[in-house]
Amino acid sequence: MQFYRRLTPFSAISFDLDDTLYHNYPVMMATDAKMIAYFTERLPKGELEYDYRFWFQYRQQALMQSPQLKHDVGALRFRSYSLGLQALGYATATADVMAEQALAYFVEQRSDFCVPQAVHHLLKQLSEKWPIIAISNGNVDTESIGIRHYFSAIYHAGNGLKQKPDPDMFERACQQFSLLPQQLLHVGDCGANDVIGAIRYGCQTAWVSTYDVGKPLRILPSLALSDVTELQRLI
Repeated sequence: MQFYRRLTPFSAISFDLDDTLYHNYPVMMATDAKMIAYFTERLPKGELEYDYRFWFQYRQQALMQSPQLKHDVGALRFRSYSLGLQALGYATATADVMAEQALAYFVEQRSDFCVPQAVHHLLKQLSEKWPIIAISNGNVDTESIGIRHYFSAIYHAGNGLKQKPDPDMFERACQQFSLLPQQLLHVGDCGANDVIGAIRYGCQTAWVSTYDVGKPLRILPSLALSDVTELQRLI
């Protein structure tokens, strides 16, 4: 644990989820492979491979049609699937049903892993002293991965809330828990989305570098952690 700024008293802790509390990258790689198999079983056979390269063109099309979808990964994936299926010749209504089923399967698979026991222990300890809050740009199912009950609130980008580093979810958390921004300590792995986003809103920040996949630091956080479980030292 390394301090870069004076840590002042805080009244709640918010956490990013992916690659902060668990290693998300291998989960997503495995999920991508499962999605290729899923579509290969259900869609026309031929030279097409239903991998990221196939769906990416429809993702770009969806964003051109509805730029606000960049803030909702679930809605964007659904729209990408629907557009791709329509391009394969499926009627719009049929494509939408198939896209909804594929999205549900995706979320199920990307939420099929175990959070480390040390993280369970950490969240339990922290939740006994402070409200803890999840603030995520992603769409992992916190119930499926067994951590939902630790959190007093969970915010996912979408449904009117913009992704970090935009302030929407930090603002919503502070409003719900009657906090001044500096009373919230936000913990995350991304130097841009988590650190810059939280600091711009006025929160204190803890940067986690365990998995080294987030964007690097451009602004120093309040403290840096080589592992999120180092937060136990604040109790």
